[in-house]
Amino acid sequence: MIDVLVVDDDFHVAEINAAYVSQVPGFRVTGRAHTAAQALATLERTHVDLMLLDHYLPDETGLALVRRLRQLGHRADVIMVTAARDVATVQDAMRCGALQYLVKPFGFSGLRAKLDGYATLRRTVEGVGGRGEAGQEQVDRIFGAFRTTDSPHTELPKGHSAATVDLIRRVLGAAGHPLSAHEVAERAGVSRSTAQRYLKHLERGGHITLTLKYGDTGRPEHRYRWADAH
Repeated sequence: MIDVLVVDDDFHVAEINAAYVSQVPGFRVTGRAHTAAQALATLERTHVDLMLLDHYLPDETGLALVRRLRQLGHRADVIMVTAARDVATVQDAMRCGALQYLVKPFGFSGLRAKLDGYATLRRTVEGVGGRGEAGQEQVDRIFGAFRTTDSPHTELPKGHSAATVDLIRRVLGAAGHPLSAHEVAERAGVSRSTAQRYLKHLERGGHITLTLKYGDTGRPEHRYRWADAH
């Protein structure tokens, strides 16, 4: 599980963001803070992988807090979640090492896309050897993992459902190897034509990779793997 600290001066907004986080598989909220001091105190006593951090805090700005945390040796990753949209603040966030920047107001799908991207980044780092050395190919994979492409749940074509997208993602992720459309349909409990429609949509969006397997007949079989699966 990825442990998340939600930091926002507005108690109501913090609760909403925490509720959003709790709906994303693989994430759990381990704390809420409404000031920079509370956030620092939480980090001192609780394990935190990721902070969802507002910029406008009553005692100091979110970016000032990030700088202080780094000086103190705290390594929690940061996604800025704030109404601050001036270019100077966005640039400062990049320089401070914020991994992503989500501008308020936003809905569940907007935050989920950022969290999905963060989970992909963590899996990619683990997949190339964790704390070991990385060659250029592995470095490129790490820097490309947290991409800004749409979540597979956004802008779904008419007749497609987010629940079926999640089902197909779980099937491909659990397989550990590429699957044919027939195998995806069988494991997901949907028709082959339904599986093919969703696989085609997800492949166009870059969420799955397509490979060809040649058999004795010479006609290649399309096989699919979730793009961040290793």
